[in-house]
Amino acid sequence: MSEAEILVVGGGAIGGATAALLAGRVRRVAVLDANREHAARMRDPGLLLDDLGTERRVRLEAYADPAEPDSPFDFALVTVKAPHLEAALAPLVERELARTYVSLGNGLVQERVARLVGEENLIVGTVEWGATNLGPGHLARTTRAPFVVGEPDGSVRERTHRLAAALGTAFEVHLTRNVRGQVWTKLLVNSTFSGLGAVSGLLYREVVASRAGLEAALAVWREGYEVGKAQELRLERFVGVPAEELAAGGRRAEEAVREVMRHVGATKASMLQDLERGLKTEVDVINGGVVEKAREHGVPAPLNEHVLRLVHRMEEGADSPSPEKLRELASLAT
Repeated sequence: MSEAEILVVGGGAIGGATAALLAGRVRRVAVLDANREHAARMRDPGLLLDDLGTERRVRLEAYADPAEPDSPFDFALVTVKAPHLEAALAPLVERELARTYVSLGNGLVQERVARLVGEENLIVGTVEWGATNLGPGHLARTTRAPFVVGEPDGSVRERTHRLAAALGTAFEVHLTRNVRGQVWTKLLVNSTFSGLGAVSGLLYREVVASRAGLEAALAVWREGYEVGKAQELRLERFVGVPAEELAAGGRRAEEAVREVMRHVGATKASMLQDLERGLKTEVDVINGGVVEKAREHGVPAPLNEHVLRLVHRMEEGADSPSPEKLRELASLAT
């Protein structure tokens, strides 16, 4: 057991599943989630977690009000979605409720988190596994893959090892000295497979099951890959697959996609889950993040721009997810 005390900020699919899997393996784990019904059910009768097909209940220390937790935590794992970062973190910083914050959210949110909590108090991480929110008090982990964590300045400190040891009681964890490259690689995964999953209404593996979906996915990946290279980033592996393999084109890229799907193919895009609930998505920091950096560096990103427009229309109720959108994007790519 790790002696770390951990607060999970955001008890949705990733955060809630993380807390449940750490329960009993670290000294203390608590969840802070704004949904009062969800927090109450996590306490009693306990979170119902479908962990890769095996269900169990886990009673968790859970709160809906940031004023309720008492003593400070060693780490606050920030899994709350981008639109809610400021509202979620400001009260915690004011109360000095965590010594170190760990940004685990999707998209380019790390600088925002750093401004809120202080750069010296931040570790950055990515989550390579997937989970689904099935309603208040009910979550499912759908794939098994690592956490990757690293210091923003590329160092490895005692606190980084301590965080990795705590997460490592329940998950595979990788330490990186290149967290900026790691974040961009994860952004490629989200902008490609989550973006296309959102506009099509499909799981990751279903997106690439058709020729049109595969061509669209490889084109969106190549586009984001070129934007990363324009920033002179050294891109990292995702589930063991080098980022450049998916940008290579031809059979080599198709084989790389098949290997990625072997690990995360059952993932349902978080943006699709948001659309289904009528919520605002994180597309502005995912595909929009690619578009923003593309403009800064003079690199074209028409496919990410199109996904951004489509998701915005869906958020407004003017369009809806459909597999036909994959043929639309594949046509645009050619």
